[in-house]
Amino acid sequence: MADYKIIHKTKYSYEDYVSYCHNIAHMYPLTHQYQDCFRTHVNVHPKPVVSSFRRDYFGNQVFFFSVEDVHKNLEVTVESSVRTHPQMVLDLGRSTPWEKIFPLVSESNLEQDINSLEFVQPSSYVRLKDQFSEFIKPIFVTGKPVFVATLELAEFVFKNFKYDTKATNINTPIEQVLNERKGVCQDFSHLCLAALRSIRIPARYISGYLETIPPPGKAKLQGSDATHAWISVYCPDMGWMDFDPTNGKRITEEYIITAIGRDYSDVSPLKGILFGGGKHKLTVEVDVIREQIIEE
Repeated sequence: MADYKIIHKTKYSYEDYVSYCHNIAHMYPLTHQYQDCFRTHVNVHPKPVVSSFRRDYFGNQVFFFSVEDVHKNLEVTVESSVRTHPQMVLDLGRSTPWEKIFPLVSESNLEQDINSLEFVQPSSYVRLKDQFSEFIKPIFVTGKPVFVATLELAEFVFKNFKYDTKATNINTPIEQVLNERKGVCQDFSHLCLAALRSIRIPARYISGYLETIPPPGKAKLQGSDATHAWISVYCPDMGWMDFDPTNGKRITEEYIITAIGRDYSDVSPLKGILFGGGKHKLTVEVDVIREQIIEE
């Protein structure tokens, strides 16, 4: 169990004036079986004339706001308090063999199985191609439990792909990520989703935060954390389980979940439309601060 304070600051600086803008933010950590979000405070400058919260199609908490004052800078700061809980220790070898999952869920009448089928389909950033199924063929051999194989896939990406923030952007095709074997967490997650869905395994995209630890003897720099992304895979008799291909492991209590979707397009932290502005500069600062738990 771990308590965190999360501060996520986003600033847009425009070369020209923006007359007004409408925005959607996925920055509100979820409350579910592995974490509790106790509070979230959102501050927007300039102050919105309209703002509201609602749940989206995937159950994420979404913040809508409209700024109608003329401005050249937009700042959004979200502060949240979250308590995470470790995932249950399960024998991954008990999970269903991967090749049996799609027949089971496609013939099931259970709501959770039926709902998982949506995450077998292609989506905006996740295309299904033979080259992606070929990529994981050596790992997903017949009879291997799906969670065992998925962990091996995450470990393979971690060991064989280079984390390089300059190699890609959000519009870089995952075919390029596969060929060049470098990218960032979004790229590695999209690649794994494409590979898993190409062999008809339900897999979804998770966005959130990961606590980072500075090197020994070094102070943690303010604003040095970042948003993170990983994947979740479905097994009919065990539910969803999360894996991080960027770090080659199952998620632990250091992970804070913000939103769940088919890919990045469903859960991007902040997006919208604006009128005016011209070119812009984006600055993002994230702090994930572990707080001491006081036992009563």
